[in-house]
Amino acid sequence: MKIAMPYLNGMVDDYFGRNGEFVIIEADDGMITGKKIITSETALGDLVGMFQNEGVEVVIANVISRPLVEMFFYNSIRVITRASGEVEQVAKDFLSGELLTGAACRSGGNHAR
Repeated sequence: MKIAMPYLNGMVDDYFGRNGEFVIIEADDGMITGKKIITSETALGDLVGMFQNEGVEVVIANVISRPLVEMFFYNSIRVITRASGEVEQVAKDFLSGELLTGAACRSGGNHAR
């Protein structure tokens, strides 16, 4: 399984796609087996294809726009929102079923809450 998260200094970036940096964590049998950081200057909507090419099955974010959630959903990529913290710990919590989350979508193109 591959999990993608917006990345900023080792943490889940608060706003999905703000800085164009993402971490892709690979896991097998509930254990992290690899991690790579990718940078994308492409439009946010183009991330679906990029993540599909990387084999991403799950996107974990804090705040992400509803249109992006829908694009991922309709392309068979699960989205989990309201996650924060250090990316490897968030991935471990997700893999163990202990990740605490809630709903967090934003409707506009800006980053204001």
